[in-house]
Amino acid sequence: MLQASTLKFLKDLKKNNNKPWFDKHRKEYESAKSDFAGFIQTVIDKHSKNDPTIKSLVAKDCMFRINRDVRFSKDKSPYKTNMGAYINKGGKKSLFGGYYFHCEPGQSFVGGGLWMPMPPELNKVRQEIDYNLTAFKKVITGKKFKAVYGDLSRDAEYTLSRVPKGYEPDNPAAEYLKLKSFVAMTSLKDADLTSKDLVKKAVASFEALQPLLEFINSALVE
Repeated sequence: MLQASTLKFLKDLKKNNNKPWFDKHRKEYESAKSDFAGFIQTVIDKHSKNDPTIKSLVAKDCMFRINRDVRFSKDKSPYKTNMGAYINKGGKKSLFGGYYFHCEPGQSFVGGGLWMPMPPELNKVRQEIDYNLTAFKKVITGKKFKAVYGDLSRDAEYTLSRVPKGYEPDNPAAEYLKLKSFVAMTSLKDADLTSKDLVKKAVASFEALQPLLEFINSALVE
């Protein structure tokens, strides 16, 4: 579980997203960061029993900085109002798909996959789906996956309007080949974040996602 003080810090930061306020409340930030890191490490340690590829990961290496890159953004708010961690076998900057946990009051979620890969990696995953559609469908229609996520995300930002070049419009895998990201997410309530069952819920969500990651990552290592 996460401490209520961690959520309070993020809520307060959203109302006071400026450096003077942040500097004044740095101790609260460090406490929240430590709380989140401890939670993520517990999840890594427990889920690594199911997925040994993440066994050696350390939470702090999976977490994202709270500072925003504002160089190319109209929004010049200096800080993110969430804490996130991307957990995969190659580290958060690797090309492999992985697990993701997003802590943001009112907008938290757990899930993962492969988000907006570069063309070479995207082409490899599409090719694997085309070659092994039956296996892919078995993954995303699996009982655990369906129960937790329902389906892959079909947000407009993740989907082409047409089948990509090189594939016929009537390809049996067309609806999946149009995807630019292969991600699944399930939302979390604020009450979930401070519940003693949070670790159990996160690990169960990662376990349901694992077959999808294994499919994706097998395509990327070929």
